[in-house]
Amino acid sequence: MDFIKTPKVDNVKLLERYNARKSTLGTLYLTTTHLIFVDAQGKKETWVLHMHMSTIDRLPLTTGGSPLQIRCKDFRCVTFVIPRDRDCQDITESLQQLSQPSNIESLYAFDFSLNDDIQKSFGWHLYDTDTEYLRMGVPSTHWALTNMNKSYEICDTYPRNLYVPASATTPILVGSSKFRSRGRLPVLSYLNRSNQAAICRCSQPLAGFSARCVEDEQMLHAILKANPKSKYMYVVDTRPKINAMANKAAGKGFENENYYSDIKFYFCGIENIHVMRNSLQKLIDLCEMRNPSMSAFLTGLESCGWLKHIKSVLDTAVFIAKAVRDGTSVLVHCSDGWDRTAQTCSLSGLILDPYYRTVQGFQALIEKEWLSFGHKFTDRCGLLGTVDSKEVSPVFTQFIESVWQLMQQFPCAFQFNDRFLITIHDHVYSCQFGTFVGNCEKDRLDLRLSERTYSLWGYITKHMTEFLNPFYKKSYEHQEPVIMPNTSPQCVKFWAGMYNRYENGIHPRENIVDILSSASDHCASLEDHVQLLEKRITQVCKLLGKPDQVIEKKLNGFLSTESLDQVSDDNNDLPLKINKELIINGETDKQQSDGESTEKDIINSNKKSDSESGFDEMSKSVPEDLNINMTLPVPLLEMR
Repeated sequence: MDFIKTPKVDNVKLLERYNARKSTLGTLYLTTTHLIFVDAQGKKETWVLHMHMSTIDRLPLTTGGSPLQIRCKDFRCVTFVIPRDRDCQDITESLQQLSQPSNIESLYAFDFSLNDDIQKSFGWHLYDTDTEYLRMGVPSTHWALTNMNKSYEICDTYPRNLYVPASATTPILVGSSKFRSRGRLPVLSYLNRSNQAAICRCSQPLAGFSARCVEDEQMLHAILKANPKSKYMYVVDTRPKINAMANKAAGKGFENENYYSDIKFYFCGIENIHVMRNSLQKLIDLCEMRNPSMSAFLTGLESCGWLKHIKSVLDTAVFIAKAVRDGTSVLVHCSDGWDRTAQTCSLSGLILDPYYRTVQGFQALIEKEWLSFGHKFTDRCGLLGTVDSKEVSPVFTQFIESVWQLMQQFPCAFQFNDRFLITIHDHVYSCQFGTFVGNCEKDRLDLRLSERTYSLWGYITKHMTEFLNPFYKKSYEHQEPVIMPNTSPQCVKFWAGMYNRYENGIHPRENIVDILSSASDHCASLEDHVQLLEKRITQVCKLLGKPDQVIEKKLNGFLSTESLDQVSDDNNDLPLKINKELIINGETDKQQSDGESTEKDIINSNKKSDSESGFDEMSKSVPEDLNINMTLPVPLLEMR
């Protein structure tokens, strides 16, 4: 609360995103975790999580007050007009402090609490490195586990358990790590069990213009020999060649072909983090245009370059996947091996292996390629105020969108739906869960996140039905285990469901997957309600003294409510009609209590708190007084 100078401001206007002339009058509340706007009628609330805030800008003063515009990392944009300039200044300063903590242990994850019956430890151990590699057939004759990094002494941004060629000796491993940027030596990422072709990953070599390392050359040769059926292997540099050449001047660069035998080099042309950051900002600006013409929108989409970059990532992943499918091993690197390398290795695995297209498998893929191998989530997502703004980049956002692009071409191949991807994306930034806090495995162990925070995987497991794809066909695993997407320009789509999801002014045709998911959820809800009603029918009949045979017939639909009037209880001489009146008039404490519990059960079955949902919803309706006729179960209404 130290940062909150003004916790409440009245007579604030919330401007409509695409029509500034329309506004809603209400009250603005500032808490330690959220900015909350409640309209004057109290029927709608707009919640904005502090950790989702990207930029907080005071716009030029107007006659109506001081405008405050907040852009969020989940692509929401809200603008408030605050009557007094001093209040606007206080709110701005408070939000800047609350949305950019200076200490990693001040992040929301360390204070967040779920109302769900979920233990903090649940979900943290769903992924196990050794189990995942065992699934791929490792250790084997050609691949072995090394414990050289068990204390992170070789590379502090790599996991403790590393799988390397069985023929690679300790001197080779140590020498190779010293020749690679930040000690990130070549290690196994994925092994194709059917043909023994492997995907390995590392960082760029410290080659400069002429340096060489015999141990590194031997390391790559060992990777090649681990695939006996192949006469050569690829080294895929995901950078544009001109960028890699520029790095040679800094003593880094790429492998010298003269020193590495039986290796083919391939440059892919994925731009660096700075280009991607600027590209996304242009896309966001485009999505916030008010009433753009078709020409302006298409021109802006082309000039921002976002879809072109998505295509570059997909092209690289397809090249790697095709090589492995055809039996050739691939070594992938960029500069430091934790951005473009993570994107392309994980996407190629997704293309090759149907397991990664399941919910559990996709979680394992993220754990392995992104979390274990040290993608810098804290830096790239700008979670702390101490992070250099030049380190922030939407690398993981690009990966999530690339997966979505694959789902558009193969809608039956994925067990999960769009909501699953968006949930993961948004919670990377929300910091409600500790899963993505920290820059590497060592950071997370040092912070004891599995003891102090909740796991996003635990929440997703608890709410699995929300994230399942109704089109999923498990037979894809055998019929089409490898999915090879078409990366032609016309096949790369704009994802309105991600970047325009908060746009209320346009009503596009609803996605068929969402319709089916909603219908499935509604059916499940109705089934639960039927079970509740059956339970209440049984309770009411027992109160009326009906024998079990009558209750069973009623539940099976053989007796109408009216026919119950003709059935008398062997142990009760009172007619049924009198008993019904007792129930309806509530003349006994027990009967009244049961009736109230019926109403409460049905009301509670339709309630869901923010903590249970795992989300901080944009809008919440404040319930009006409930009509008892709408909440009592059907049998009681019929009796009435």
